[in-house]
Amino acid sequence: MNILVTGGAGFIGSNFVRYMVKAYPDYRIIVLDKLTYAGNPANLAEVASAPNYKFYQADIVDQEATNKIIGDEKIDAIVNFAAETHVDRSIHVGSREFVMTNVVGVQTLLDAARRLGIKKMVQISTDEVYGTLELEDDTMFTEDTPFTPNVPYAAAKAGGDLLCRAYFKTFNVPVVVSHCSNNYGPYQFPEKLIPYFVTKAMAGEKVPVYGDGKNVRDWLYVLDHVTAIDLMLHKGVPGEVYNIGGNNEKSNLEIAALILKHFNLPEDHLTFVEDRPGHDRRYAIDAAKIERELGWKPAHRFEQALPETIQWYQDNMAWVKDVQARGAREINTHIK
Repeated sequence: MNILVTGGAGFIGSNFVRYMVKAYPDYRIIVLDKLTYAGNPANLAEVASAPNYKFYQADIVDQEATNKIIGDEKIDAIVNFAAETHVDRSIHVGSREFVMTNVVGVQTLLDAARRLGIKKMVQISTDEVYGTLELEDDTMFTEDTPFTPNVPYAAAKAGGDLLCRAYFKTFNVPVVVSHCSNNYGPYQFPEKLIPYFVTKAMAGEKVPVYGDGKNVRDWLYVLDHVTAIDLMLHKGVPGEVYNIGGNNEKSNLEIAALILKHFNLPEDHLTFVEDRPGHDRRYAIDAAKIERELGWKPAHRFEQALPETIQWYQDNMAWVKDVQARGAREINTHIK
């Protein structure tokens, strides 16, 4: 099988690529990535010389380039991680790039899948399309929960997901969609909550928490997400949606406290900052469908995977400093 992994140099995408290159030596894993600040060739250095791996720098919005790569490489399946994902950037920097990549880019891939006979497309999406849950409630997001996005990033992702539904219903494009909860693990860009807190703590700086810090997320270890995507690729039913969660709800305050404790830092290293607009209160994923129908279950316990993730960042400070510099340059470019 020849698999095109778009956005394969990013956090979740690179974890998936490294896993697939090793797990399926008879497959060819072709990566297409625009290499924005969050797409880093260093994330794929471990497999760069593998005989079943190949890389293209391109933008999924570019229909001609995308079609050519799919045709030249005789692609059988597409797994789309390519996305603008940072909520704060969609609010404070601008949302146009989010719409282009998360909506127009998905439409480009769907058109390619339709016209070039792709056997399976997996669209990686987010639980943020569902909106928010109340802290006091015990309900969870299911695959039937209506879309009520509250920030531009989530709205753009919802747009891409709805296009997947429409292309399946109208053209029978064999696409499956995942909605995952918050991922954590190695190679995550340090603007995201856990690596952001970790890098602040490592530098001895205050750990900033939005609002009252009681916002709750369901945390999923990235390698558990990768195995779920593997199952969706091979066994997922076209037209279906699968929720992927870690069954591990933690507030931002709890995450911050665990990280401070890991570094033996006092509570006064925690500081509260003004909340961001549209900050959803709680996410919780019901992953019963993928567990029941595809046989998936998370294999990593948060209590073990979080310290291992922290250690990875401690061991890879050169990587951290490089991606922080890349992110700063990207912000300055947009501001100018």
